[in-house]
Amino acid sequence: MRVRDAVEEDGAVLGELADAPAEVMHNVVHDRTVRVAEEPADGETRSEGEDDAEVVGFVGFDAMPGTVRVTYLRGTREARERLLEEPVRFARKEGMSVEALVPEDEAETKAVVESAGFRQIGTGPRFDGGRTLEYRLEPAS
Repeated sequence: MRVRDAVEEDGAVLGELADAPAEVMHNVVHDRTVRVAEEPADGETRSEGEDDAEVVGFVGFDAMPGTVRVTYLRGTREARERLLEEPVRFARKEGMSVEALVPEDEAETKAVVESAGFRQIGTGPRFDGGRTLEYRLEPAS
């Protein structure tokens, strides 16, 4: 699995993964840090630089004073586990906490963040009428 920065051209596939319009995801790519996970499209090993790859997940996050907030974590379970390492690594390097907003009905995403050491600290804002749960991970001492 290869992880790279998202580009505007990823908007359509990110929209499919997030069940959101591509135009919204184009804005997310510009407004936040967005990393995508790719797998070879044919299941074969591919060399660095080859473009025949399928996006299998993405993470969107931004930094605020003292906290990195993960607002999008979508894709295969393996992709989400790998992608969650991106904001966590950044936060640890900067001595920041990490918060993740997870839609209440996404059991697999809840399991991914919990297995990464996040603990639920409450409910988050509503998005498209659905509730979210807020998780937090403190930096390692």
